[in-house]
Amino acid sequence: MLGIVAAVLFFLSFLINAADLGTNDVFTSTNVMLLGLTALALHVAGIGSGWARRR
Repeated sequence: MLGIVAAVLFFLSFLINAADLGTNDVFTSTNVMLLGLTALALHVAGIGSGWARRR
């Protein structure tokens, strides 16, 4: 799940950078990219990857 979130955040970062949108200081393409990297790191670490079955 977090891998999909990371992909969406990377795509938004690309759109902000490619369209050269003027955003405020918090919502820059670099900050969105760093949020995507955080989500990707959590996904690779195994957090949010799915439900664990217990038997």
